[in-house]
Amino acid sequence: MIGFFRKLSLFILPVMALGLAACETPVSTQKLPELTYGHLPPLKLNVAKIEVVVQYQPPLKEPNVEHLFPTPPLKALRRWASDRLRAVGRSGKARLFISDASAIETSLRKKTGVVATFTKQQSYRYDLTVASVLEVSDGRRGGHISARVTRFTTIREDITINERNRAWFELTKALVKGFDAEIEKNIRQVLADWVR
Repeated sequence: MIGFFRKLSLFILPVMALGLAACETPVSTQKLPELTYGHLPPLKLNVAKIEVVVQYQPPLKEPNVEHLFPTPPLKALRRWASDRLRAVGRSGKARLFISDASAIETSLRKKTGVVATFTKQQSYRYDLTVASVLEVSDGRRGGHISARVTRFTTIREDITINERNRAWFELTKALVKGFDAEIEKNIRQVLADWVR
């Protein structure tokens, strides 16, 4: 009889384990929209060609976390250049140098004690920076402008991965929106002769 129960347990335990595993609900990852800028009017420059030169090399290690973002700042900035800058001239060249497109994660100090036990605290801060220089030249004359924009946010300790990714996405969106406003203002003020 003991042998029967032993054999039965060898059969039932794996079946129960499989049943419990089947009950687990996998975490569904949200699909975030692509950041695009084609809905904005193009910045038409009197040059024949526009190049994007990426000088920033992501370190791919802490405290940098831009490579973990759903849309890294560098990817968003390259898309901005593709959607917004237009070459409408017959000669000359414009080059957008991207010197920074970083996201830095900083652990925040948490309060301790009884009150802290019942309070959800901010646990991380994310600082995003984009910086670039736009140079235009036709061989005889030229000009350049620069733009540097930063944005930051903090997140709570109980945030889910989907909520964190959404926060990163919204932060990147705000960052490039600020960059767009800054560089357009500088183009129209300093490089007005090159705008068509």
